[in-house]
Amino acid sequence: MLKLIFFITFSYSIFSQEKIIEDTDRYILVGGFAHIGNGEVIENSTIIIEGEKIVAIGPSDLVIVNKERGKTYDLSGKHIYPSFILPNTTLGLVEIDAVRATRDERETGDLNPNVRSQIAYNTESIVSSTVRTNGILIVQITPRGGLISGTSSLMKLDGWNWEDATYLKDDGIHLNWPELHDFHYHGHSHVFTASDNSVENEEKEDVLKSLSILSSLFNEAKKYSKIKNKHIDLRLQSLQDLFNGNKTLYIHVNGANGIKESVLFAKKNNVKKIVLVGASESWRVTDFISSNNIPVILGRLHSLPNYTEDDIDQPYKTPKILQESGILFCLDYSGDMPRMGSRNLPFLAGTAAAYGLNKEEALQLITLNTAKILGIDNRTGSLETGKEANLFISTGDALDMISHNVEMLFLMGKKVSLDNHQTKLYKKFSDKFDIK
Repeated sequence: MLKLIFFITFSYSIFSQEKIIEDTDRYILVGGFAHIGNGEVIENSTIIIEGEKIVAIGPSDLVIVNKERGKTYDLSGKHIYPSFILPNTTLGLVEIDAVRATRDERETGDLNPNVRSQIAYNTESIVSSTVRTNGILIVQITPRGGLISGTSSLMKLDGWNWEDATYLKDDGIHLNWPELHDFHYHGHSHVFTASDNSVENEEKEDVLKSLSILSSLFNEAKKYSKIKNKHIDLRLQSLQDLFNGNKTLYIHVNGANGIKESVLFAKKNNVKKIVLVGASESWRVTDFISSNNIPVILGRLHSLPNYTEDDIDQPYKTPKILQESGILFCLDYSGDMPRMGSRNLPFLAGTAAAYGLNKEEALQLITLNTAKILGIDNRTGSLETGKEANLFISTGDALDMISHNVEMLFLMGKKVSLDNHQTKLYKKFSDKFDIK
């Protein structure tokens, strides 16, 4: 009898705690400028968050609110944005470049389609928290190296472990297309010599060899799919989802010729879903990309043009060219120091806005467009009823590095801490020297 009383009391305590959580699991955001992410803006908005979802959003005079049910925030004069989404990053896979034990972004060998980045993700990274507090809440962690690096996954920048942080596992396989380098590439002119010709010939042989290896692998994978009773080959097994459309083939390529060759290769091998990554020369072959309906994850805009004869601001102008061509594309932040610098992703969108796009069009390049390309637009990427409450509040324009200042974060409907290693250091020394 005593045990029964204890169980009833304990059960009541649990249910009571759950009720309290439910009561405080409802947030009402009133008066802010809501940047929807699809090109629309609601100047005086009301957003109601309940559980993981946005249950209501609209102009404040049209949304009926019971402010006694939930925590209400007056956001008058402030800006509300959907979570920024960062594709093609090694965030959480590498902590310190100079320390080998903290680098887990690549495997040995050239062909690793079965390698999964998800289980290598480090939720305790001090870098991730600094990126999160600039409005980036979802990232696509992507392996590096070889001809086929492995499989990426989408992760939340908050969680106890990699399982808790997983947003979408194994979304696609990453292929590094073998390309010939040009001696005028990346802004460096060069005088040709006899030795250059030998280097170029050697590079051509390497490219042809790599293409032969890729062709053999895909041919084997297609044959493997037709065998009924077979021994499991993890490499070939992992490629099967490319043929049935369950995974995307992300092709990392930059040159105009490489873009054409890689897409034709993928189509010849019956790959259902293709995305170009990097694609710095995509502006030269927009007709080809558009006619084949291939999305693009455009490499970092703050880069030099590829050739000395290109306009110095060509990378800045590329987004406008792609948009006018009707190509679905988004932005990434790969390159030198990609993890530490990736918090600046919104300012790349700001550059695109300065070179032909309006602010809301530029915002789509790091929100809804990215969600569409990664296959999660039914869940996130914009502020809409029924979608997950992945959003943040800034006191200023999130695409402007001077005024952007994140005040509040929501991930899956839960408030997320703004604390990180840098804010702790700031507080430590501002307290020490009495800086207000």
